[in-house]
Amino acid sequence: MSSSTGKAFDVKIFKRLMGFVKEYKVQFLVAAFSAVLLAFLAVVRPLLLQYIIDDFFESKDRSGLLNFVLIMATVLLAEVMGRFVFIFVSNKLGYSIIKDIRMKLFKHMLHFKMSYFDTSSVGKLVTRSVTDIEQIANFFGQGFFMIVGDLLTMIAVIIAMLILSWKLAFITLIVLPIILYATKLFQIHMKASFKEIREQAANLNGFIQERVTGMKIVQLFNREKIEYDKFKEINNKHKKAWVKTVMYYSIFFPIAEVFTSITMGFIVWFGGVQIMVEGSGITAGMIFSFIMMSEMLFRPLRQIADKFNTLQMGMVAGNRVFEIFDTESHIDASGTLSSTSLKGEISFKDIHFSYIKKEEVLKGVSFNVKAGETVAIVGATGAGKSTIINLINRFYEIDSGKISIDNKNVGDYTLPSLRTNVAVVLQDVFLFSDTIYKNIILDKEIPLEEVKLAANKIGIHDFIMTLPNDYNYNVKERGVMLSSGQRQLIAFLRAYVSRPSILILDEATSSIDSYSEQLIQKATDRITQNQTSIIIAHRLTTIKRADKIIVMDNGLIVEQGTHKELLKSKGYYNNLYEMQFKKTAIAG
Repeated sequence: MSSSTGKAFDVKIFKRLMGFVKEYKVQFLVAAFSAVLLAFLAVVRPLLLQYIIDDFFESKDRSGLLNFVLIMATVLLAEVMGRFVFIFVSNKLGYSIIKDIRMKLFKHMLHFKMSYFDTSSVGKLVTRSVTDIEQIANFFGQGFFMIVGDLLTMIAVIIAMLILSWKLAFITLIVLPIILYATKLFQIHMKASFKEIREQAANLNGFIQERVTGMKIVQLFNREKIEYDKFKEINNKHKKAWVKTVMYYSIFFPIAEVFTSITMGFIVWFGGVQIMVEGSGITAGMIFSFIMMSEMLFRPLRQIADKFNTLQMGMVAGNRVFEIFDTESHIDASGTLSSTSLKGEISFKDIHFSYIKKEEVLKGVSFNVKAGETVAIVGATGAGKSTIINLINRFYEIDSGKISIDNKNVGDYTLPSLRTNVAVVLQDVFLFSDTIYKNIILDKEIPLEEVKLAANKIGIHDFIMTLPNDYNYNVKERGVMLSSGQRQLIAFLRAYVSRPSILILDEATSSIDSYSEQLIQKATDRITQNQTSIIIAHRLTTIKRADKIIVMDNGLIVEQGTHKELLKSKGYYNNLYEMQFKKTAIAG
């Protein structure tokens, strides 16, 4: 890849980017035709100027001069129109392509395993999806097509020069290898600089996003100065990366300008001497024509260096985006079973699982949940309780063992079918920046009246009606306008209206106030009636009525039974219960 090979131009990435052009062949052909037309028109102007100077200035033919001036004006007008079409179509093509790339990338990311997001920076993923893809648009609009257009113009100019006068052409072109070599060095150094810029930009985005999200912690622990100093360091690295590119620009462009001016001086000197020699074939008009064409030759060459940098930045950005495309982090979705309603029987048989290889979180877990049964899972933090939920939903793949629902391997179900039948209320509730109603239905076709009826059944309708605009209240980003308890209630209603076959509550009452806990307890009793339910809880008082309680410790099931049975056994569960009872008594 270009980011790692150090090549000035990476053919593989270029081909992959050009592969997206297939859907826009007409626009591509229009841009290509415009580039060819502009190259032809660029040569016509200096040739017309030569003809005017040589044929009409000396003869003083005013009518002929006027006609040729009008012809030149027509050529200029055609060039302006061609330039408009070229710029508009090439840039439109670029933005059409990045729309497709962004859609494809987002769709690809939607199906990643949770393990990918566990180890990936959100800021860097946002940079890849937004900033890097924008740079790919420049690859097409301001890079590739502009370079092709300039190259065609340069080729046309060189051919015209050689036809008019090989001597003047030789003087003009003798400096070309020097500028080309300087351009090559410039491109190689700029490639490395742009790679560093993209890396530093991703670090900057990731840092800012993380600190803005966690601003409460930053202020709570008086870390303002510490975080500011860290930001200052990262921001300074970003600045240095850009300053390095400015230095390269400052060196290259003056050098190119000097050689261009020297070449023009030689053209005027040599051409002037040749005019004085009879039969040289060089005229005053030809000198003017060569001055114009030399500028048309060297100006695109200088611009090509700049545009090639844009091309390189687009390929560096493309490489970073393709790294995500090439990431194989998808759950096996080969299952074909689809069901709108499951009985809810769950079976874990000797499940081994690890987030990190050779660091097992579940160490041979086996248990059964009957249809309609309410099972609670308890244990210390890190015992593996939440991991069980992640595996039921197939957010992660197990290392070994078998998980079944209704006597069918979970891998045999299609992912949409499986996850539609399983509703989860997490401890850390995520709400989108939208209305309460939209956050409940998540764009499913559920009428508002049905949502209100469900809210009444589980006892939270009155709470919602106290909010401004009730169900149309916008909770803002991540639901910041609501308390943690209120967000929990909304999440509970969201799970309830989805009519799941299996309901999972993951620490649903661990961080809420007593009033909200009473509402959720009432809702829990209502929704878990005759429905398979798994409840993970720290507060053991909330699971007394569970049909079965599974006690976990260090990735193993150490006890199973009802609340009364486990208390009688005087084991791990009894110790947990007594510890919580004492804490409650002390707090009271």
